[in-house]
Amino acid sequence: MNILIKNGLIIDPSQKIGETGDIIIENGKIKEIQRTITRSKGLKNTAEQRTSNGGQEVIDASGMLVIPGLVDMHVHLREPGFEYKETIKTGTEAAVRGGITSVCCMPNTSPVNDNPGITEFILRKAILEGSCAVFPIGAITKGQKGEELAELGMMYDAGCVAFSDDGRPVMDSLLMRRALDYSRIRKTLIISHAEDMSLAGSGVMNEGILAITLGLKGIPAQAEEIMISRDVALAELTGGRLHIAHVSTAGSVELLRQAKKRGVADITAETCPHYFSITEEAVIGYNGNAKVNPPLRARKDIEAVKEGLHDGTIDAIATDHAPHHKDEKSSEFDNAPSGISGLETLVGLSMKLLDEKVLTLGQLVEKMSVNPARILGRHVTTSHSSPLTGIKGTLKPGSDADLVIIDTKTEYTVNAAGFKSKGRNTPFDGWVMKARPAVTIARGRLYRWE
Repeated sequence: MNILIKNGLIIDPSQKIGETGDIIIENGKIKEIQRTITRSKGLKNTAEQRTSNGGQEVIDASGMLVIPGLVDMHVHLREPGFEYKETIKTGTEAAVRGGITSVCCMPNTSPVNDNPGITEFILRKAILEGSCAVFPIGAITKGQKGEELAELGMMYDAGCVAFSDDGRPVMDSLLMRRALDYSRIRKTLIISHAEDMSLAGSGVMNEGILAITLGLKGIPAQAEEIMISRDVALAELTGGRLHIAHVSTAGSVELLRQAKKRGVADITAETCPHYFSITEEAVIGYNGNAKVNPPLRARKDIEAVKEGLHDGTIDAIATDHAPHHKDEKSSEFDNAPSGISGLETLVGLSMKLLDEKVLTLGQLVEKMSVNPARILGRHVTTSHSSPLTGIKGTLKPGSDADLVIIDTKTEYTVNAAGFKSKGRNTPFDGWVMKARPAVTIARGRLYRWE
């Protein structure tokens, strides 16, 4: 489908564009951007002629934002093995509903994505059933058991864009060192689930007075911070490429800030909307939908995470979309699985950062689109042509037609029962949001939302 988007406020930090204009899409690619101040009558006439010939869809984006499609570095699609929670089909449908045009899926499936066969299965399913681009993340260790490195080279060649044992840390420091050594050699990315398991123990929420009051075992902030310290040290030792997932504590933000000040070049980090939107108090009433790992933290941690976003210590915003069946989340809090279904609330929650003066609009687009694509795409070589390289996180002519048109004026109420995702587990059900995707275009395919 050929598409003309007219009169939208185009925000594309990759090209330093921030003004009203038109975008022409042809054959699944961005063909041209014409800014309002330079738009010619010739372009208008050409567009009208194409429309009259039935060869072009025209979208009036007046009063709306037009930005590069969001790139979510941290998603659990659950397939293979846990299709009752989510599938590649339903997960990518939820993604495009949330304005996300590229998702990176974590390896904790069944079987674990620790070999090229599983990687290839995910990619085939994504081609057949996916609504957006899917990029597999392979396991660092076999079976995510933390005992032996997986076949990183073979998975890389099969299409994995990064490696992580997400959901479980690599507790063995020597194994983590070897993984980071490999990342340096092959110029790929190691994503750390930073958690000292012995310190976290059987904790189920943030350690503190509230946990004591509720009679729940707590997880101290230091369980995250100790592992970040270790992984930063290993990154300095090896020169490897390290990305810290779901940063949640004030101490973690400061550790990363100091590492970057020391000039540790290849360390990046992400946080998630729930870590800058709600505190541990969301657990009150033993709300299983507020159980996540790492846990929701205190107000001081939320403020530190926001400051980390503001000053660039935290590079990206990802959802850590973790859908679960409602019966699992409704069980006793101690036994309920951790995770929030986050794809369809990403935009609404993140746009609140503008009202709070944490980020400018351009900076927010960088965190959700430009930077994730850069972090993933820069870690490829000529022998591994990643689909992320040069064509995601931008509206440059010739890039994939991945973009989202956001309505910032119409309020709506989050209705988890209406999610495209199978996972309805969200603590944000009933929240009033001020921004939502109105149109998503993923790989040139158009999705409109009421």
